[in-house]
Amino acid sequence: MRRGATDGSGRHGRLGRGTYIGYGIGSVGTGIFTTVPGLLLLTFMVRQLAVPPAVAGLVILMPRLWDMVSDPLAGSLSDRTRTRIGPRRPWLLAGALTLPIAFALLFRVPELSGTEAALYVLVVYLIGATAFTVFQVPYVALPAEMTEDYDERTTILAYRIACLTVGILIAGAAAPQVLEAGGGDRDGYALMGLVIGVVLFVVLIGAFVGTRRIPVVEPTRSTAPFREQLRAAAENRAFFWLLGSFVVQALGVGAMLAGVDFFAAYILEDTSQTAILFACLVAPALVTMPLWAWVGHRLGKKTGYIICIVIFGLGGFALLAAAPDRLVYTYVVVFLMGSAYAGTQMFPLAMLPDTIAAHTHRTGLRRAGSYTGVWTAGEKVGFALGPAVLAGVLALTGFVETEGGAIVDQPPAALLGIMVGFAIIPALVVLASLLLLRRYDLDEATVRAFAEDVTRAPVSPPLAAGDPAANPLIPPPDPDDRP
Repeated sequence: MRRGATDGSGRHGRLGRGTYIGYGIGSVGTGIFTTVPGLLLLTFMVRQLAVPPAVAGLVILMPRLWDMVSDPLAGSLSDRTRTRIGPRRPWLLAGALTLPIAFALLFRVPELSGTEAALYVLVVYLIGATAFTVFQVPYVALPAEMTEDYDERTTILAYRIACLTVGILIAGAAAPQVLEAGGGDRDGYALMGLVIGVVLFVVLIGAFVGTRRIPVVEPTRSTAPFREQLRAAAENRAFFWLLGSFVVQALGVGAMLAGVDFFAAYILEDTSQTAILFACLVAPALVTMPLWAWVGHRLGKKTGYIICIVIFGLGGFALLAAAPDRLVYTYVVVFLMGSAYAGTQMFPLAMLPDTIAAHTHRTGLRRAGSYTGVWTAGEKVGFALGPAVLAGVLALTGFVETEGGAIVDQPPAALLGIMVGFAIIPALVVLASLLLLRRYDLDEATVRAFAEDVTRAPVSPPLAAGDPAANPLIPPPDPDDRP
């Protein structure tokens, strides 16, 4: 049971705008850390530290492989944590205190170059990725425990995605500006790392403080070993199909984001269009998020999700008509895709707590952290595969690589490859995710029934001092583990 989860009448009350904002502000930080290394770390290593491109690519990839292990593990550990402020918030504090330092050190490299510099970046990036996991996985798990209300979860995630958009915009606009203000060299990168690190500290600590009034989940007598929790996530059909749909979409969106600069330089023939396209893709979330929240309340989350998928996919095909003399047309199409992209982020994250509630209702086990650990690992893999797919398309179509950002004539096949990687593949992949989403069968009435059952459930008695469940380091026995 949750303390403070009801208003005294058995009906779950609203958390309030302060809590929505307090929770959502953490996504400013997750948006920054997800975006800045993707935009600047490869260029930093190759152009400033004399790291060979192949080695630099390996440095960026390895932390993503580690995430596949660390994310589910962090979720399992947060499920087993017992403190007076709940199982998640101590981890938020730990991540808030360590991630900003790692981020600043990532771009403040000693007087090293080549392989030695690559090793330094790899070690610091692995530390930073782990600190990010420590914060992000429990953070994503919180909505499943903040409220039992079906609609309120959509509201919570609307605030979160709006804040995530702010973080991405800061990453895409402010970080490069600080870099240039610092001279654009190694000292500029060091200054950028320090400034953005301070911003990270402020917003991550803000999320820890801002969630102090959320309901606290009481320790439960039943949990499961790490391996069993992964198996449970795979056996939860609603979670499995929702995650599959989201990961496939992440691949498509990752390819599109990685292709923005190529599209601007070689299709629109103007490198200055990169920032405008980035803003057109990301900024609409700030405007359209209330609309998608309203759609979710009126038509249901799954229906709203499908609408956004279709709009995004059709927009990708519409980009085939983009040209230097059709900039307004291109802006409008990308803006519409950005509006839909906001929904493709909000709706699945609002549906995720519903899948966790379904499992908790069926088994009585609290595994929100384990589910979100698997979720964030899948998301990171999807976004990492997108740029790899784009790179493969460019290589197959004969794209001519350059040095120092020079623009050179490309063969017609390479120009086609840019359009395929930037527009066609994302459109096809995102639309294909509908085949997985159609298998998602958790409806609104069922989820609401789970919430009503929780409000009627008796309060669990306090745990005795000798009860294994009271010790966070000793996992209690799980009835499901019996042969």
